[in-house]
Amino acid sequence: MSKNILVTGGAGYIGSHTVLQLLLGGYNVVIIDNLVNSSEIALDRVKQLASDLSHNLSFIKADLRDKEALDKLFSSTKFDAVIHFAGLKSVAESVQKPELYYDNNVTGTNNLLEVMSVHGCKMLVFSSSATVYGWPEKVPCTEEFPLSPTNPYGQTKRDIEDRCRDVQRLDGEWKIILLRYFNPVGAHPSGDIGEDPRGIPNNLMPYVQQVAVGRRPHLTMYGSDYNTKDGTGVRDYIHVVDLADGHIAALKKLFDTDIGCEVYNLGTGKGTTVLEMVTAFEKTSGKKIPLVMAGRRSGDVEVVYASTEKAELELNWKAKYGIEKMCRDQWNWASKNPYGYYSADDKE
Repeated sequence: MSKNILVTGGAGYIGSHTVLQLLLGGYNVVIIDNLVNSSEIALDRVKQLASDLSHNLSFIKADLRDKEALDKLFSSTKFDAVIHFAGLKSVAESVQKPELYYDNNVTGTNNLLEVMSVHGCKMLVFSSSATVYGWPEKVPCTEEFPLSPTNPYGQTKRDIEDRCRDVQRLDGEWKIILLRYFNPVGAHPSGDIGEDPRGIPNNLMPYVQQVAVGRRPHLTMYGSDYNTKDGTGVRDYIHVVDLADGHIAALKKLFDTDIGCEVYNLGTGKGTTVLEMVTAFEKTSGKKIPLVMAGRRSGDVEVVYASTEKAELELNWKAKYGIEKMCRDQWNWASKNPYGYYSADDKE
């Protein structure tokens, strides 16, 4: 029998890529998503890419803060495990609206954990973030590093991790994997699904692609005076398909071993400066990205990249793709879908 997996936030960027990999891996998938920062069109595209496995996917539009809707869903379907992506994810917005982030991310997760427990579904893969490390004293970041997030978004991720550890400590039947991931970029190689943020993008590559297709005049680069090789911040960029495969590896680990609550970094283990990433995209796309230099942003970190040894050893997973492939797939998505899942009229 195929296993039933609930994916919260499955219509979003990382969620949709993971859902596709789950379907191709033979799982039955139910998505719950409130579509606040995602699109149902993404799910239509996932179904097309999944081809004759698309009948194994269903979708419920609901918010995790709606406990009644969650309870109804778990009453109607017996889930073997949950992959939990749903949540708001803008560092800048979280600084302006911390209450919104605590309500959405923490309250939503608490509801999910309570309903899962009531219905006896006690396997969870949680989408955490490298932001929990804050300003690490040294790099690469290992999973044992102290957690000191520098913004409310990162703080919500840390709070949820703590909650998951408490849940598992109090009830040994729970098996939980916390995945701290670094900077997801790229798109599915088909160019049919990718990142399509609402409003002004929060992350580098969606912004770069919008400049490349003519939707924005230039890229604002925040911070050019960092103590790095070219003055711009260093990040660990990871291809979204590698990231999706990391979730499948985590799921298999939950099913195959008695794990408790364990944490893994998902990254490439390599640092790339923001300027190197922009240059790689220009080379791949043939498009010039005009730059405007600005001061550092509050909450931004100078250098962060992952130690990935633990995931490689215990999940049998390793990122396969480099920045050239990330940029090539990003441009393929952007050039085929300059306004994301919509037309210019819809979007603007």
